[in-house]
Amino acid sequence: MLAAARTRLDRVGPTEAALLLADGARLVDIRPGWQREQEGEFAEALVIERNHLEWRLDPTSDARIPEAVDDDQVWIVACSEGYTSSLAAASLQELGLHRATDLDGGFRAWKASGLPVR
Repeated sequence: MLAAARTRLDRVGPTEAALLLADGARLVDIRPGWQREQEGEFAEALVIERNHLEWRLDPTSDARIPEAVDDDQVWIVACSEGYTSSLAAASLQELGLHRATDLDGGFRAWKASGLPVR
């Protein structure tokens, strides 16, 4: 399942993700609260836990977040190590969010790269 999901994604590493964020992409942290407490948090990310992701980012949903305005937004989904995020990003693509992808290596790779965390 993971391998199939990843065939559809143009996964990005931390440095490329940071560049995309500077160009308007949105980073979404799907880790549960306990994991964010243990590992730390991205300095700038929307926190939407995994079980809420699709209906919060779907532009047609009544429960969408304000940033979910159209199918052309670049969403970079992040988890701890980059496994759950691949499945989640593939699910977003199935909704029509064709530019959704995930952070290869997740939060741990981001932090190890020296990018901003809290």
